Amino acid sequence: MPELIVPAGLVCGIDEAGRGPLAGPVVAAAVILDPARPISGLNDSKKLSEKRRQQLAEEIRINALAWSVAEASVEEIDRLNILQATFLAMQRAVAGLVIEPTAAMVDGNRCPKLAIPVEAVVKGDGKIASIAAASILAKTVRDSGMLELHEHFPQYGFDRHMGYPTAAHFAALERHGASPVHRRSFAPVAAQLSLL
Repeated sequence: MPELIVPAGLVCGIDEAGRGPLAGPVVAAAVILDPARPISGLNDSKKLSEKRRQQLAEEIRINALAWSVAEASVEEIDRLNILQATFLAMQRAVAGLVIEPTAAMVDGNRCPKLAIPVEAVVKGDGKIASIAAASILAKTVRDSGMLELHEHFPQYGFDRHMGYPTAAHFAALERHGASPVHRRSFAPVAAQLSLL
């Protein structure tokens, strides 16, 4: 397990889940960790089992100085584009923190516009503890939201692929067309709609 860096001061880590799927919202989280209450086992959420992610998400909520999760809807993704919608979700997550951070570090190579200094860290979810924590919260919240959508639209199999473009998802799109929670601006969904 890598030893992740814990930035000094009130620095929030930011990450998102759900940029690539064809359906559902994009979810972002912002976390300010408490150096006095370290959380062991933090890592990029994609490198953790679902069970471990759930355990860590609970620890983050209990031990972090502040955390916030926010989303941008399918309508916002289609209206703005996925990058701008992701930035909007990130801005909402930072705005939702009960403690105002002095700076932010975001996973990736692009930064949302914030009122505080913000730095992009490529592969930050595997390097910076607060970004890893944000990746875990964003992923667990988005996955549970997709399980709820599965209740309404079981024919698409969201409980298995979480809206990502898999062979089963493409087959379901072909069979049933696009649902109200599909992103119409994404090429495979747009192509499906043009066939109807």
